Amino acid sequence: MKIRSLLGALVIASLPVAPVWAENMTPEDIKKLVDEAVNKKMQEHERRESSAERLMEKKEGAPGGAVQYPTPTGPITDIRVERKGEENIPLGFGSTGSGKLIYAKPFLSAPKATVGGYVDVMYNNLSRQNLDNPSRHSFGQQRMVPFIYADITDHIKFATEIEIERGGNNAPESGDGSFQIEFAQLDYLVHEAINLRAGILLMPVGKFNLLHDSPLNDLVDRPMVSRIIIPSTWFESGAGIYGTLYPSSLSKLDYEVYAVNGMSSTAGAITDLGVRSARGSVSRDRNDSKAIVGRVAFSPMLGIEVAGSGYHGLYRNATATTGNGYIDIFALDWTLQRGPFEVIGESAWTRISNNGTGPAGMQGYYIQGNYHFMPEFLKKWAPSHFTDASTFTAVVRWERVDTDTDDRTLRLTQGNRRELERLTLGLNFRPIEDTVFKFDWQFNTQKDAQGLVNAGDLGTSSSPINGNGFLIQAATYF
Repeated sequence: MKIRSLLGALVIASLPVAPVWAENMTPEDIKKLVDEAVNKKMQEHERRESSAERLMEKKEGAPGGAVQYPTPTGPITDIRVERKGEENIPLGFGSTGSGKLIYAKPFLSAPKATVGGYVDVMYNNLSRQNLDNPSRHSFGQQRMVPFIYADITDHIKFATEIEIERGGNNAPESGDGSFQIEFAQLDYLVHEAINLRAGILLMPVGKFNLLHDSPLNDLVDRPMVSRIIIPSTWFESGAGIYGTLYPSSLSKLDYEVYAVNGMSSTAGAITDLGVRSARGSVSRDRNDSKAIVGRVAFSPMLGIEVAGSGYHGLYRNATATTGNGYIDIFALDWTLQRGPFEVIGESAWTRISNNGTGPAGMQGYYIQGNYHFMPEFLKKWAPSHFTDASTFTAVVRWERVDTDTDDRTLRLTQGNRRELERLTLGLNFRPIEDTVFKFDWQFNTQKDAQGLVNAGDLGTSSSPINGNGFLIQAATYF
């Protein structure tokens, strides 16, 4: 009765703030309204009391009078919580349970990772094959690359890239595709000037190996120097440090240096194909001798950067007559930006010792000019397709590679000096910065020591790799 009286008083007290129409109500109407409200509240109160009594009876009937804590039916992150206090026990060998432990993962209760990536698809139409395009007329789904990034704490970061090329290893065309972890690195941030890094690392030799994503680049094919002299995409297992210094209010100095597993030419001596066959000692160091790799980039002001990088290490040569040798790679890269204009490029030199009849020296470079523009009439004509975030880029790139600068294979085996030259003209459109549609025209030249079209391992005289033609590519981050 006390509860009913109290509820009635609360209902009556609320009448002054009721809608205006309540002012014209008769005493009988008010009494009827109060009775209905009180009855409704009493029914709700009785339902709650009945539910609580049933729960207490269940607990009191348990063996030994123990209080039972039902398994939560909420998020999967609570599936391990079965007894009071168990939710505070971290997952480990001290945990109890069996089948449900697979769901007791910390990232389910506090997600830290971000999943993204990029994808590209291209088409070429060439007079004959060239370095990156073994088919003259072909569509190609080159890469589908998921990224996973995680902020574990303010000081601990993780990043990995899983590259699926041409459908992966199980693609119908056997041997053409690949599936691999391109990098997987764990960082411990100490200070902006020095931080720790370990894992499968992208080698900081040249800039392109660090920024080789298809949506980032303005042309379809990668620079030849980054394919042959620097074996991009190049990664090894190792550890080291990186950081940023500020010599002045305008300038910046970035560096990274690592000790990594040595290279291994398990298929034989390194040839005029470049040093690509020697990369990738991820699982173990095949020569038990660590290599040193690093890059230092200086930016005196915004829009200008010049960087030097290098690699030095022993490599295991599977050719029994030559044994082990050393590989040294030095690279210079530059970025100059002013308004809509941009000039970028790389130059690299490779020296190989104890290489049998293979080359002892290689050199290559590329220089590329970009001009960014967006015609105003297109923004007015189709504003939903051409926005302030859209841009066109006109591109020209000249590049050259020599895979035997000492003519060593020519002198020892009567082979040929391998020179490749390429001129690429391109135009691309970015509806937004993360998505690009590229249209390129390539002119390729392949020479021997006498300047004639010829080749050894990079192609034969009857099947040179100097095809000309156009390439189209669409690429986007997701």
